[in-house]
Amino acid sequence: MNLLILLLCFFWGSNWVAMKLSVGYFPPVMFSGFRFLLSSLVLIAIVLYKRIPLPRREDWKWYALCGLLQTTTPFIANQLALQHMDAGITSVLTFTMPFWLLIMGHFMLRERITAPKLIGLVIGFAGLLMVMDIRVGEMDWTGITLIMELVALSGAIAWAMANVIIKKYVRQNDMMQFTTWQMIIGTAALWIYSLIFEWGQPITWGWAAVACLLYAGVLASALGFLLWTYILSKGEAVKASVSLLLVPVIGTLCGWAFLGETLKPISMVGIIFVAAGIGIVNMKWGGTKAKPTKKEVSA
Repeated sequence: MNLLILLLCFFWGSNWVAMKLSVGYFPPVMFSGFRFLLSSLVLIAIVLYKRIPLPRREDWKWYALCGLLQTTTPFIANQLALQHMDAGITSVLTFTMPFWLLIMGHFMLRERITAPKLIGLVIGFAGLLMVMDIRVGEMDWTGITLIMELVALSGAIAWAMANVIIKKYVRQNDMMQFTTWQMIIGTAALWIYSLIFEWGQPITWGWAAVACLLYAGVLASALGFLLWTYILSKGEAVKASVSLLLVPVIGTLCGWAFLGETLKPISMVGIIFVAAGIGIVNMKWGGTKAKPTKKEVSA
């Protein structure tokens, strides 16, 4: 499972390079629309090949809700926020998702808020602030910036809500079926938004644009969301989500390696904090289970 999480974090983290490059070729939400359209086509092909049936009538509402909360809302919220805030602040607000999931999981999934979870999450998030070189005291909390910060937070909360629904209501369903149909519904909503608000904005096609779409659509979206749904269905939601703090860390490292972005010493310290926080949350605490008595064995 740890290898799957690392693979997912690599796909989603390195996808930041594709997303940053795509700004020069596509309107921002339209790129997400193309990306998830390609991903949906890949998943539909697999569903047809494997002859996976349509969802049951009672499942459609959860698939539709997850599509809107996981695929549509966070990506629109991020693109709106990026027009008024730095990418670092936007990513930090997006990855407050584990905090919201920690609270929701306590009340809705019976995943208790324990000291190691809380401490590890705080340490990991502090490390994320260092990686992004964000100083909370210097952030602007007024005017349109405040509104956009709330918009970015709404995307994180929506993502957390989708994760609760996956864990609570669809974890026993076919993961390929769920991922495919929630993505189709979420993609349709992205296109509706883009056609209303981005109509007439230019698209510059070329090999680089196609490469960005292929990487973001096939690896980061189709394979990435399949991996995330599987990981979330098999493990504890909070522990899985905290591990996603590695995504912006890998994104920062890829920006340094491939885009020539500056990697400050504080960022290196932050990476250590993020790794420590993830380790604390996922570490097994407490003693081993007591061995059953002879009476229990014979029962």
